[in-house]
Parts: sequence; C-alpha cells; structure tokens
Amino acid sequence: MNPYKSPRGNVLISFSGGRTSGYMLHQILEANGGLPDTAKVTFANTGREMPETLDFVQECSDRWSVPITWLEFRKDMPKFETVSHNSASRNSEPFEQLLQTKGNYLPNQAQRFCTQQMKVLTIKRYLVSQGWKRWTNTVGIRADEAHRVKPSTDNRWTNWFPLANANETVKDVMAFWKGQKFDLKVMKGAGNCDGCFLKSEATLAAMWREHPDRMKWWADMEQKTGGTFHKSRSYKDLGSFVSRQGDWIFDDEAFLCQADDGECTG
Repeated sequence: MNPYKSPRGNVLISFSGGRTSGYMLHQILEANGGLPDTAKVTFANTGREMPETLDFVQECSDRWSVPITWLEFRKDMPKFETVSHNSASRNSEPFEQLLQTKGNYLPNQAQRFCTQQMKVLTIKRYLVSQGWKRWTNTVGIRADEAHRVKPSTDNRWTNWFPLANANETVKDVMAFWKGQKFDLKVMKGAGNCDGCFLKSEATLAAMWREHPDRMKWWADMEQKTGGTFHKSRSYKDLGSFVSRQGDWIFDDEAFLCQADDGECTG
C-alpha cells in the first residue's frame, strides 16, 4: 500500500514552509490524485518567517494547484485569523501579540508556548471552527528522524507519519528539490522562525552574520522583557561575539556549538 495514501476521514496536512513538508505535500497529492475532499492544508505564520519562506508556500500552492489556508495567532477571540500571502504578517505581529498575553514572559526550551499557541492551537482552533471534531494529523518527520515519531497527546487527533513510513530521508527530499523548477531560497538553518532559540549556536551565529536586522528583534525582545529565550546565552551577546570575532570563527566547525536544542515541530 502506498504510504502516502490518505487515511479516511478528516486529514490535516500542516505545511511548515520547509523543504521536507513541501516534499511530503507533493507526495500526498501525487498518491491521491490531488488533495482529498476531506483534507485541509494549513500554514501557520508567526510573523518571524523569512520572506522567501512565505513566497515558497505560495509557489507550492500555485504550481501544484492546492489550496493552502494561511493562519495567524491573535490575542483576541477566536484567537486566530485567516490571512493570505499578501496580507500575512511580516513584522512579528502574531509573536508580539502572544508575548502580550503572557505578560511579556519569553518562551524557552522548557516552556515552548510559542509553538503550542502560534502553530498547534491556532490550527486546532481553526479546524474546530470548521466543524471538525476529530482528525488525522499529518506530521513531516522523516525516517532519519525516527526518534521524533511520537503519538498524539490530544484526543482530537491521531498522528500520521507518511515520510517515516515510506523510509524517506533528507537525501530523498534534497534529490526531489534538485529536480524541480523552483526551491526554497533561504540559507541553511534559516527556515521556520528566523532566530528560533531551539536552533544551534552555530546556526544563530550565521544568522547574525547574514541577517543582523532580523536577529535584532530577538535581542530587542530580551532587552524589553529582561529575560532570555535560552538558559545559557543572550541574543545580544551572541551578536556582539560574532561582530568582534569576524568570519574566522565560521571556518572552524568546532568553534561554535552545532547541536540543536530540539526542533520546532509545528
């Protein structure tokens, strides 16, 4: 049986805006002759995605003729809003609204309420508003990330892992995109929230070098709240370090920590 064949009933396909979830969406469309009538594709925008990510989501929708519902967190009821590529927030608005509801307390590795509120619950609220009571949640975890395969903790949905079931790895994903006429045009590590605190120190340092204007927001939020997103570093200090050391630190892969602190799975 084709591992990308859609399960019966309501199916959520959450598109993160990255290459892996884009590939997964393409394979599901191919296996089912398009988007099944009982399936919905959603993209949850936090306002911290790279412009190229937003363009990529729209291009997938246009080229593959698949409707994608764009959603954003709102602090007021019903706590979500349906937007589009043209109207999507590009200046942190959903993220800052979330921080306002938390008394400007910052999320961190132990309390990742940013993913929970701006992605998981925002999509859930939308689906419930559409009359969905239960559904299958399609998760873009590959076979080389099998340690991340976990059952749902919410009784409204069960998780489906077509990429892992198909034994697909990052090599399969990259080979696919090399054969396409378009691709995600961001530097490695820049996908999803640009300065996510779960990214490795090396990735965030590279972002400071290439996109200091975007990384400044994270430093500003720490200064504004008096807190930090990460227990052992601040964004301001990392940016200052990159500025002082110059390019040579990027020539030594052992100089900066390469290990992620976990991944945003929304």
